[in-house]
Amino acid sequence: MSPTQLPDHGAVLAEVREVRRAGIVRLRELRLPVLTGMSARPGEGSPGEPRFPAVERLLRTAVAAIGGGTLQEAAEFSLGLAQGTRDWPPADRRRRAAQVYGVSVERFRKNQELMVLGQVAEQLVRLASGAPAQPSATAAAPAAGTAPAAGTAPADGSASATSEPSARPRPLAPSHHRIPVRAGGHGRHVTLHVHAVDLLRDIDVVVSPSNTHLALPEPYKSSVAASLRRAGAVRDPAGRLVEDSVRDELRAWTDRFAAPGLSVAPGTVAPTGAGALAWQGIRRIFHAAVAVPRPGTNDYDVQPADVTRAVTRVFALLAEENGRSAGAGLPPLRSLCLPLLGAGRGGLTPAVSFAAVWAAAEAELARGGDWDLHFLVRRPERALLVAELLASTDGAPTEEPGP
Repeated sequence: MSPTQLPDHGAVLAEVREVRRAGIVRLRELRLPVLTGMSARPGEGSPGEPRFPAVERLLRTAVAAIGGGTLQEAAEFSLGLAQGTRDWPPADRRRRAAQVYGVSVERFRKNQELMVLGQVAEQLVRLASGAPAQPSATAAAPAAGTAPAAGTAPADGSASATSEPSARPRPLAPSHHRIPVRAGGHGRHVTLHVHAVDLLRDIDVVVSPSNTHLALPEPYKSSVAASLRRAGAVRDPAGRLVEDSVRDELRAWTDRFAAPGLSVAPGTVAPTGAGALAWQGIRRIFHAAVAVPRPGTNDYDVQPADVTRAVTRVFALLAEENGRSAGAGLPPLRSLCLPLLGAGRGGLTPAVSFAAVWAAAEAELARGGDWDLHFLVRRPERALLVAELLASTDGAPTEEPGP
């Protein structure tokens, strides 16, 4: 396509926003003259086929060309291109995309969403011009390997990149990292986990973020609290629920200590057993009430001071339970795993969340607390951030968790 025929960025963006509102499953019903014209290029559909499969392929190529990271992930959720989201309503797709950035839905709608869709439009215009995608095709490759995104060609002009597999697959990133830290002049090591919370093994206590009503999310959701509830449930050999152990114990705690129908104070920590997670060596779950529901919305407010207060209470509760365990002849609780509290729907950035968590953890370690401390994140880019922040406490070079 010659430069004089390039589509206007604003027109492309308008149609991308229309796709976001309607979703991929309704492409057949949409009038998208600009995207349809762009998809009618060689390799993006044939004259005899309906326009919507070619438009979908074009959108996937443009999103893949973004090159990974939170920007590409948010674009995939926004447009329904992520696996399993094709038929999601637009509100659910927007909510999940907002979670990628750790902000409220309203904040995402007013800020990040336009940036994300604008970058998709930018890649579409670049593809129409025939220019190389930015970043490079290698950076835009899917995580499973290093093949360029579909629809792009090698720099040497040889056969299509999709015709030959990559000669060397990308190495798998490690999911556990021992990182040196210093607290109060004491040198220690902490462990950074980069995986889902339900894959944890042999850690005495896992901290689960909660709202101030200590109401657990439904187990089919993807949050840390939902994953722990799901993994802690007892099921029969056919997978049928026998006992919702974590939920039942948390309800028993609130029935005993919380006023009916009222919230607890931010920073409160409620301990429960781990249910079926005991088979993985998890002994206790501490539910940290840090998220305050915002009236009339589905959003929450989290204050960094409440996160620090909750983590401080976690360490105090560990000492209390160890005192009782010693009297009962049980082994002490020594290892503790902390996620980035408030960095999901609570709206805190990962850096702010970690700073609030580390403020309490560092104070405990500085006073000589003999804990085996673990941190948990799911996404590699957040792992890089946490690794840099941890390594900076020791003055040592950052240990990068994977490529």
